[in-house]
Amino acid sequence: MNYKILVLALSFVYPFLGITQEKYDLGNTFVPDQQSYRLPNTVMPELANWFWFDKEFLPEGYKEYLDKVSSHSTFGLISASIRMHKRELTEESVHSQLKLAANYALQHGIELTADLDVRAARRYFEAHYPEELQEMLILREVNLSNEKTSNAVVKSHDLNDHYTGRTVHYIPLKSQLLRVYAYSSDINGIDGKTLTDITESCQVKYNSKDSIGIELPKTNLNGVNKACILTSFTHLSPDLFSPHLLSFQREIINRYRDIPLAGAFKDEWGFPISHDKTHTEVWYSKFRAQDYAKRTNGRDLLYDCLLMKFGIQGKLSEQQKAINYFMIQSLERNHEIEDDFYKATKEAFGPKAVVLAHATWWPFPSQFEYTKNGLDWWVATRDWAQTDEITPFGVRTALSKKWGSSVWYNMYYSSKVEDYPIALWTSVLGGGRVSFHPVYPSTEKNKNIHFDFLTKPLLIAESRIRLLNFISNAPLDCHVAVIFGHANTMNWAGSQFDDPGMDLVSNLWREGIATDLIPTSEIANGSLKVDKDGYVTYGKQRYDVAILYHPEFEGNTTGMFFSNPNLKSTRLIRLGDWTRNFDAEIVNATSLLPRKMSTIITNSEAVSEALDVLNDRKIELQSPATTLLKGFNCVSNAPPTSGFSHLLDGTFVQIAATNNKAGDPIQSTVKLKNQSVTFDAVGLAAVRLDDQGNLEALAAGGLSYFAVGNFALKLKNPLDLSIWKDKNRQWHGVVQGSKGKIPKALLKITKDWVQLEIPSPLVQE
Repeated sequence: MNYKILVLALSFVYPFLGITQEKYDLGNTFVPDQQSYRLPNTVMPELANWFWFDKEFLPEGYKEYLDKVSSHSTFGLISASIRMHKRELTEESVHSQLKLAANYALQHGIELTADLDVRAARRYFEAHYPEELQEMLILREVNLSNEKTSNAVVKSHDLNDHYTGRTVHYIPLKSQLLRVYAYSSDINGIDGKTLTDITESCQVKYNSKDSIGIELPKTNLNGVNKACILTSFTHLSPDLFSPHLLSFQREIINRYRDIPLAGAFKDEWGFPISHDKTHTEVWYSKFRAQDYAKRTNGRDLLYDCLLMKFGIQGKLSEQQKAINYFMIQSLERNHEIEDDFYKATKEAFGPKAVVLAHATWWPFPSQFEYTKNGLDWWVATRDWAQTDEITPFGVRTALSKKWGSSVWYNMYYSSKVEDYPIALWTSVLGGGRVSFHPVYPSTEKNKNIHFDFLTKPLLIAESRIRLLNFISNAPLDCHVAVIFGHANTMNWAGSQFDDPGMDLVSNLWREGIATDLIPTSEIANGSLKVDKDGYVTYGKQRYDVAILYHPEFEGNTTGMFFSNPNLKSTRLIRLGDWTRNFDAEIVNATSLLPRKMSTIITNSEAVSEALDVLNDRKIELQSPATTLLKGFNCVSNAPPTSGFSHLLDGTFVQIAATNNKAGDPIQSTVKLKNQSVTFDAVGLAAVRLDDQGNLEALAAGGLSYFAVGNFALKLKNPLDLSIWKDKNRQWHGVVQGSKGKIPKALLKITKDWVQLEIPSPLVQE
């Protein structure tokens, strides 16, 4: 097709799709010979991730990557991550090279977003705000002697993550003794009657950047045999409670506002990583202590850290309350930082700029994530749902509802090239797409780290799947929500610590019940609602069943939500006790929740009741999630590589790619809206019918035959294609992988066809 004709066709067709993504419509100019590889900016893009090494900073060093991507991939939006050795975002050399790369990418029909996280400018922050760096409080318990002094050495950690792997780590910069308590204790905790502050009686024998030596006095108190040393280590990282953090974040973003970026991203934000499971390492600072005191009517955070860790006899409720306030403090501060990053990016690059990358660090809702960010995934503001690695599907689908995202993107990598198509196909049945990460970990075999996954099967699979982007702007239809107690799962002094309901969610998915996982904090912030028809809703998703999972420590807002007299259409189920509120005061769940809410004891009962409701309402399930996502000592269920699912707008999606990663034959007849729908296709077959059972949209790979009602389409040569009706009920279409004339059978449907191409693979097999 002539390029000018193609551009005219695009400008005519795409505004009528009815699925325009207003948040991503930059309208940049494309180079003629590359345009047909990539999707227009009016449909959800195909994402990839680019990690800059030293070679990208050589003169024109960015060109090799962009030349190869433009010629051998379909990616239209690429996230450039500047985590290089001895360079920071504040340096002019970084700014100028990224500007050159962004302009060069646009010439090839590709747009860039940039990683503008403050962690890539930590030395600059240190120089300007040396008293606002992040501290880690380490609680070290030691034995005391009544005969002689005791000595103890507390050592810090050299902390490292993906932001610091190729540059200076979150190294300790200084140490400080903050407090020492003496007491007697047993398995029931500290005896509060013996608790004494002995800081003034202790001596710092030496202190360095990463360790401190302390001499403790002999004890003269009867029965006192323990002491806890509270030591602070300052690390090379901005304090999350720094008074200047938000303004510094905006300063970094504004430094890049003159570059034609599609937006910016922040990846795995939160406190520096910690794998502590004992609650003896606490992210601390004087600013956090001040904020904590405001929240708790003047309580002392250092004392409460001792209380939270060891417990004091007779003060369990006080311990639980302190933990609740400490953890919600982390959640709310991280939300504030993420949300301000989002707003600052829009102000710098325009309202249609996109804010990307995932909040998930440990890709499973677990205690490591509680420590890092308060499990803030549902409030880390994004334009599109973003996750990574083995994040459970119930989280991915929930985030797509929260952010009004027609698909979720999961940043995926593997050491095995053949795993990429598998991840791609399973994602489709779960309503998502892959955000392509280079092969990792790399090996000697995988020298071409950026491109090894760009094989022919993957390019064909990705190209077929993207046809869905033309016909639907709706996420996966999930009829069940598991709403877990956010405070409860993060409270290690409670009875249900580190249990956000993932076993229940996996059991539901395994039965073919697509389920969203949502924290109760989404009730408090108003994201979960009750609609006019009496359904619990999350974004545009209505739930037939809502399971309140272990609501211990919930506030009155949760009880008021489920007791809403208008909530008549969603079946309500409670699994788990509710005996205390957020302040750990005794409450009675029966007085806080409606009588119509079922009370059950086991996960299997919840699954059984949900199945009964869906069957009674004649709701068709999707293919059982039989694939296992494994890693990070976590397991959850995911859809198979062959099966079907339903999107929220009524689109039926069927895939087959178990034997051939580019797609297996699909020869099927299904019943939709009392109509028989027949496919003869390869890899992908998706259809949507209107209320009268007439065809509204179709997308398929290798389509040979399709029929529904009075509509039949037979092709002599199989084609990848999409066809859809616009808001004026006019047909439009896209064909892919064929440079010849549009077949007559298609021209009978519409004259408005756009041709897309599949690029040649870089990796020859």
